[in-house]
Amino acid sequence: MGPLLKLIDVRKCYSSGPKCDIFPLAGVSFELLQCERVILLGKSGSGKSTFLNIVGGMDSPTQGQVFFDGSEITRMSPVDLAHYRRREVGFIFQSFNLFPTLTVGENVTLPLDLLGIRNYAKAHEILSAVGLDGYWRKFPETLSGGEQQRVAIARALVKRPRLILADEPTGNLDQETGNGILKLIDEICNESEASLIMVTHSADALWLAPKHYRLKSGILIEDNYVN
Repeated sequence: MGPLLKLIDVRKCYSSGPKCDIFPLAGVSFELLQCERVILLGKSGSGKSTFLNIVGGMDSPTQGQVFFDGSEITRMSPVDLAHYRRREVGFIFQSFNLFPTLTVGENVTLPLDLLGIRNYAKAHEILSAVGLDGYWRKFPETLSGGEQQRVAIARALVKRPRLILADEPTGNLDQETGNGILKLIDEICNESEASLIMVTHSADALWLAPKHYRLKSGILIEDNYVN
C-alpha cells in the first residue's frame, strides 16, 4: 500500500519585490501513511502553516508535486480541489473559526451540508463524543474556549476525513484544557483511523505522535530529539 500523502520537492516562495526572496518551503519531500501521525515543529514564520495549507489544498506550491492517495492535488481543477478539501481533509485551527451566527449544531453539520449529506445523527454522535451532548442549540459566544475548540474538532471530524490537519489546536487554551483536547484528538484518531499532521509549539503535545519533524530554513528535517 502506497502513502496516503506524498510531497515531492515542494517549494513555496513569496515576493516582496520583483524577485522571490522569501522561501518558507525550499524543497520539501515527505510521505505520510494511512493512520500515521506526525508533529511539525519550528519557529514562528518557519513555514509550518504554509506546509499545512498546501497539503490541505488551501494554497498551491510555487514548484513541486503533492499527491493524496495517488491523485496529484497540485494538478486538480478548483472544483476538484474544493471537493478534496470538503471530503478528505479536516482542519482544526488555533482560533476555532466557528461561525458566530450559527448554533453549535449548525456549525458541526456545515461540512455535511456542503457534501449534500443530510445525516444529522452523525453530528449528534460526534458532539456526544467530544462531551457536548445537549449543546446543539447553543451559540459559540456562550461557550468557553475549551468548549469552542471541541466544537471545532467535532466540525472537522464529522465527515470522517482521512487526513486531519491541526494548526496549534491548544494554543489559545490553558494547560489543563489543552491536555484534554490532545487526549480527545488521540481518541478520535484511534477510532476513525485518520492520519494526523499537527503543528505545535507545546512540548506537552509531543506524546501524541511518534514522529516529529522540524522546518528550518525551508527544509523539513526529522527531529525525534526535542530539548
